[in-house]
Amino acid sequence: MTVRAATGEHAAPGARRGGLGATARALVVSLRPRQWPKNAVVLVGLVFARELGQPEQVLRAVLGALLFCLLSGAVYLVNDLLDVEKDRLHPLKRTRPLASGQLSPLTAGVVAVLLVAGSLFAAYLLSPAFCAVALGYLGLQALYVGWLKHVVILDVMALAGGFVLRAVAGAVVVGVPISPWLYVCTMLLALFLALGKRRQELVLLEGNAGEHRPALEQYTVALLDHLLQVVTTSLLVAYMLYTFFAETLPRNRAMMLTIPFVLYGLFRYLYLVYARGEGGSPEEVLLRDRPMALCVVLWAVASVAILSVVPRG
Repeated sequence: MTVRAATGEHAAPGARRGGLGATARALVVSLRPRQWPKNAVVLVGLVFARELGQPEQVLRAVLGALLFCLLSGAVYLVNDLLDVEKDRLHPLKRTRPLASGQLSPLTAGVVAVLLVAGSLFAAYLLSPAFCAVALGYLGLQALYVGWLKHVVILDVMALAGGFVLRAVAGAVVVGVPISPWLYVCTMLLALFLALGKRRQELVLLEGNAGEHRPALEQYTVALLDHLLQVVTTSLLVAYMLYTFFAETLPRNRAMMLTIPFVLYGLFRYLYLVYARGEGGSPEEVLLRDRPMALCVVLWAVASVAILSVVPRG
């Protein structure tokens, strides 16, 4: 009798057995490193507070971003543990290691606990205030995984809140203030991406959306289209106002030169969502769509160049 049979655990269809190497690979996939670029938001405070020339500050910010990568990886593990049965019904998520049986729930649970404990300890050593923000982020993610992701509208707002807390953590870890406009832009951009993802999920799953996630049953494509219009307009206006009035930016308003990149990026993403049926995974869009990736790189280069060269006053 196998251990799996003795414990009453049944393998998912298509499950594969393997040794330690296979388990390690499945674990890495479950931590979703392809989504870790989202944690680059932690570096926003460093860049826009003009601290790139300070090696110690750069090191602190990078360590903070890495810790958020580990924390978000633990959240993904817990999320997959809770959603394993629903993921098996999803046309794409059924291939995830836990849903497909490549990774055992016990291993995933133990690793998640170790990642959270170790990351919070390291965060406290880095900065008690940073650790407090990280705890707030974990609290919000716990609410999201356990409840908020099933509640219409609050689900996308919780996702946006996670990005804002990343930005706050980035400012706290290097001990600098950043413009409130930047927090607003971060929140609106996260809402923009989350609504696009919800729309794509709704279209992809069609009549089975509610079986995968109850909140999707309460959305309609028309509603999501209207919300996207509101958020897109708000994001453009907020970013323009940020480049004009933020106290931490050059007084000659040179940052307004980055507005065309933001316009193109938003328009390109909407084109991918509506014309090509993409957008279900924003990080995949960024990695696969060259025009979008180039736009993001050019915006980052232009922003860093302006902040590095143009005097503050």
